[in-house]
Amino acid sequence: MLELNNVSSAYGRVPMLRNVTLDVKQGEVVCLLGPNGAGKTTLFRVITDLVRPTEGEVKLLGRKAGEVGTERIAALGVGLVPEGRRLFPQLTVLENLRLGFDAVTGGKNRHAFEQRLHDTTALFPRVRERLLQPAGTLSGGEQAMVALVRAMIGQPQMIIMDEPSLGLSPKLIDEYFEVTHEISRQGTTVLLIEQNAEKGLGIADRGYLMVKGRVVAAGKADELLDSKVIEDAYF
Repeated sequence: MLELNNVSSAYGRVPMLRNVTLDVKQGEVVCLLGPNGAGKTTLFRVITDLVRPTEGEVKLLGRKAGEVGTERIAALGVGLVPEGRRLFPQLTVLENLRLGFDAVTGGKNRHAFEQRLHDTTALFPRVRERLLQPAGTLSGGEQAMVALVRAMIGQPQMIIMDEPSLGLSPKLIDEYFEVTHEISRQGTTVLLIEQNAEKGLGIADRGYLMVKGRVVAAGKADELLDSKVIEDAYF
């Protein structure tokens, strides 16, 4: 579903990613961990073709990311949950969700949208209750849920999430990860880019640990969680 082979990138002369190699297979939940400044968000930007790698190759669903283009990633079958949610605050929740659906379908098939809206909001009762409310008036936790529904509504094969727990209360973090686990159980592949090692690895099959732009450890989620390498990286 996703392959990065020896990917490096830089902002000007400042290196950000250094020979990163990782993969995500169909049906997996893979968690990419790292402390602040590790390069996690840069990796998200490289995967989504917002930043071009200086070396190496990125493939999404078997196609080179640079050939797909950022604007066509949703139509390819990849849902995105960017850091900070990135909702349109003056539009209603319903309008934000419609934009997510239109990115996949080109604005066609209204009946299919209504069915997907019903199916996806079944997991998020609070989102369903606030469909006509401007997105900017929601709480941080509610906005996080809307961003996830927006990524799901086009029925993607894979979802890539960048720091979804950022700014959420412990209770909302638990709820968010429970829903993410349920999404994966329904067959959607997930790449979870996350700083919270315990919660991220708690629902993942495998994990990667990134420090200063490099992958320094990789393995099964439970083995990584029990290893000293996580503690060393964070503390």
